[in-house]
Amino acid sequence: MPLGNGFFGTEIDGSGSSEYCKFCYQKGMFTEPDLTMDEMIAMSVKNMTEDLHFPKEKAERLANDFIPQLKRWQQNSH
Repeated sequence: MPLGNGFFGTEIDGSGSSEYCKFCYQKGMFTEPDLTMDEMIAMSVKNMTEDLHFPKEKAERLANDFIPQLKRWQQNSH
């Protein structure tokens, strides 16, 4: 999710998060704390193919290249 105006998550004090989007992070917590990286990749592929009409192969490549690089998943990979 590109982070731009209207898409930032929020910290516990209500301030904007510069690291997480509003769909994943609200009030200082992940909206789906038990979501695995594989589940996130699958959700992203579904969104890109159904809503954005990306070819499945492109959506899979983008999700698999980008999502593991996000801070949330970097923390869980150690």
